[in-house]
Amino acid sequence: MENPEVIVSSCSSHDDDYSYKGQSSICQELLLEDQLRRKLKFFFMNPCEKFWARGRKPWKLGIQLLKIAMVTIQLVFFGLSNQMVVAFKEENTVAFKHLFLKGYTDRMDDTYAVYTQVDVYDQIFFAINRYLQLRNISVGNHAYEKKGAEETAMAICQNFYKRGTICPGNDTFDIDPQIETECFYVEPMQPLDNGTLRRSAFNFTLDFHRLVTVQLTFKLKAINLQTVRHHELPDCYDFTLTIVFDNKAHSGRIKISLDNDIAIKECKEWHVSGSIQKNTHYMMIFDAFVILTCSASLVLCTRSVIKGIRLQREFVAFSLHQYNKEVSFSDQMEFVNGWYIMIIVSDVLTIIGSTLKMEIQAKSLTSYDVCSILLGTSTMLVWLGVIRYLGFFQKYNLLILTLRAALPNVIRFCCCAAMIYLGYCFCGWIVLGPYHVKFRSLNMVSECLFSLINGDDMYATFEKMQQKSYLVWLFSRIYLYSFISLFIYMVLSLFIALITDTYETVKHYQQEGFPETELHAFIAQCKDLPNSGRYRLEEESPITLFCCCKRLVNKEVP
Repeated sequence: MENPEVIVSSCSSHDDDYSYKGQSSICQELLLEDQLRRKLKFFFMNPCEKFWARGRKPWKLGIQLLKIAMVTIQLVFFGLSNQMVVAFKEENTVAFKHLFLKGYTDRMDDTYAVYTQVDVYDQIFFAINRYLQLRNISVGNHAYEKKGAEETAMAICQNFYKRGTICPGNDTFDIDPQIETECFYVEPMQPLDNGTLRRSAFNFTLDFHRLVTVQLTFKLKAINLQTVRHHELPDCYDFTLTIVFDNKAHSGRIKISLDNDIAIKECKEWHVSGSIQKNTHYMMIFDAFVILTCSASLVLCTRSVIKGIRLQREFVAFSLHQYNKEVSFSDQMEFVNGWYIMIIVSDVLTIIGSTLKMEIQAKSLTSYDVCSILLGTSTMLVWLGVIRYLGFFQKYNLLILTLRAALPNVIRFCCCAAMIYLGYCFCGWIVLGPYHVKFRSLNMVSECLFSLINGDDMYATFEKMQQKSYLVWLFSRIYLYSFISLFIYMVLSLFIALITDTYETVKHYQQEGFPETELHAFIAQCKDLPNSGRYRLEEESPITLFCCCKRLVNKEVP
């Protein structure tokens, strides 16, 4: 009789052991679930809450605030320097137009032209004589370009059709459209007759029936000394000047233009007395600090993005294992912080731009335009990145929430409106282009129509329409009235209504509560406050295990 009892006792002991293992396994799963829920809640906290939760100082916030001040100061100093460069370029171009174009006055670039053969020859030899007399007439520090010991010459080239016999009176022509080029050169040391170079000194004749263009090309050099007053080392400039006589239309009007291609180079030999070199070193040290600050920001933000992606994968795997359900795309994108990505892009641009700026200050590079684009874009993104931290406060994040909610609908709306807009652009260009100066090219048409949408220059657009063709004039009225009515009264109003509706929806959600996604519903089950001490890493495991086991016992007790 004892054996059966022993057997029963042994079975009972085996069941207790199995029950203990089952409870331990469930306890372990609840522990992992609780840990994940707490990790997710900590991940979506703002910097202040993270400080209360784990005592971690908001380094990223501090670095962003420091970076705003440093990058803005850097941009202001570079902008002032770049402003002097731009002013020097523009003033030299204006000076060259007055020096080498006969009878030129300001703001007549579009109307500067000649209409007789004598005027063409006069303009060409006027420019040649001014080039030869440059040292005596220019008030600037201009000089001829040198190659070795010799000064470069001015090239006078004419482009013309290879063969052409044109008789407009008989409505006949015989032409070979192949372009040929003839050039002759004028040396800066060319001997002058009473201070001028006469036409008879060259065998230079233009066949105006075949002539396409005449180009005068020469190079000058100058040094921008005004930067010395601002404690910067001067740059050396190479000006490649091209005076073009354009007869492509053969309309009886030869347009004249001067193009100035500017290259900035490091001066070969220089010496400046004073403290300019020290100031340059101080600025380079400041730029180095900017690079270090942005590098720290780049590392911290990259680390946060990587942590978010890892946590996303962990949550997706947990959801599949625990609930056998896939996480929605919108919930997965919650882990990808777009603000951090924007800050990373800003940091990369700032580091590259600051490096170029240091090279420019050291006179190793002269890429002012590239540096301006990099530093300007990075500064804009830095200031936009501050909005992220304002978004943690309910009274400040209305703009961000409205933009985020309205963006998909705005993009779809703009795509539809763009189809109508492009249709009007192409129509206006092909129909009104020959009769209206604002419709001569697609770019000009687009700018004109965009100005009309904003109510700018409406009367002038109607008034400047030529009335040579009554049919086109009537079409222009229908075209302009329909475009203005459609876009201002309908498209623009619907666009504003779309934003306003989203704004009212977001405002209502702020008062009544936002719709809860599955991710936020999962996180909401964690009731631990940031200052509860449950988020500290050294205390998390034992407290959570105790809570999970206690919860399991409470579930089993009837």
